[in-house]
Amino acid sequence: MATKTKEEHLSVGRRKQATARVRLSPGSGKITVNKHEFADYFKEEAVRGFILQPLMIVGATESFDVRTTIRGGGPVGQAGALRHGIARALVEANDEYRSTLKQSGMLTRDARVKERKKYGQPGARKRFQFSKR
Repeated sequence: MATKTKEEHLSVGRRKQATARVRLSPGSGKITVNKHEFADYFKEEAVRGFILQPLMIVGATESFDVRTTIRGGGPVGQAGALRHGIARALVEANDEYRSTLKQSGMLTRDARVKERKKYGQPGARKRFQFSKR
């Protein structure tokens, strides 16, 4: 396994069931997700823009390379986990970014997860049809 260099910043981002392990290093703005190109892994432009928000806010889109491994969840959960991980890695790289990212709400883990199904019901909240007679 590769060892951590001095200029490499590690962090973990989470959302729903997804976990993203992020390695941020000085570079040209190249992003690799699970050894795939960023645009190949996340096909939708809106999702890519959502992920790049932390880098855009601090103005560092072309000053860091991002290598990440994402496990679990679906595309939206993975995108949220990667965004969270990038924001945390940026703060580790430069503490001056903290206030900007915190005001934008990117350092807070989105705690919303799927609610469990309850017994005697067809879903988490849905009830079977009530019949008086």
